[in-house]
Amino acid sequence: MEEKISIEEIRKEENLVFVKTKLLTDKSLSYCPGCGHGVAHRITMEVIEEMDLWADAIGVAPVGCSVLAYEFMNIDMQQAAHGRAPALATAIKRLMPNKLVFTYQGDGDLAAIGTAETIHACNRGENFTIIFINNGIYGMTGGQMAPTTIPGMKSSTSPYGRDVKIMGNPLKITELVATLPGTYSVSRHSVHTPGNVRKAKKAIRKAFENQKLERGVSFVEIVSNCNSGWKMTPNDSNIWMEENMFPYFPLGDIKVDGELVK
Repeated sequence: MEEKISIEEIRKEENLVFVKTKLLTDKSLSYCPGCGHGVAHRITMEVIEEMDLWADAIGVAPVGCSVLAYEFMNIDMQQAAHGRAPALATAIKRLMPNKLVFTYQGDGDLAAIGTAETIHACNRGENFTIIFINNGIYGMTGGQMAPTTIPGMKSSTSPYGRDVKIMGNPLKITELVATLPGTYSVSRHSVHTPGNVRKAKKAIRKAFENQKLERGVSFVEIVSNCNSGWKMTPNDSNIWMEENMFPYFPLGDIKVDGELVK
């Protein structure tokens, strides 16, 4: 049998700072250059490899920019109908409780058409992990206003900016699920700088560890840019995100060990 070599051993032997995880395929990503999805994919797969959960991991990808996640993640994947990833993950985890199950969802999927599935799975305390990518827009279908589009933010269906008097308030779905008894850990992160990437990766690992201990839902939000949908360069979109998205969706822990952070 071939001896198993860890990423850390490969780095040390070859004097490498970075080694691509084997759990990402060689297929070119379908995401726009500068988008945070690619980094979020990478750190999720790195955690699964580092935890030696390759054979036990099952990801659920719904409809949205991440609809082709099964092309990039070299693990068992299941495709769900739009918004139904938490329902499908519930079935998978109940049928195979020893598997590591996670959903990977965008804001239009999780906080719009999938609101009911998200809320009820979190309220029941289903023992799987939700990774939520929030870029405040429907990125795949033309840049329409999403539930998480912030006040004043322009989109193809709110060209003058979101007017809360007409279009309602953005939905802070992460704060909402944090109040539910079935969520054990809820946090919000970003992946636009190396330091934030490390924090997001740590949160995903903690979420998977919570699942192994059967603690219920761990919910990790990643606030990301959508430079194509926002009509900006990648660098400008990151700056805009810092100045506008983060004040409305502040980064950090919201619920830790079953208790809301005050």
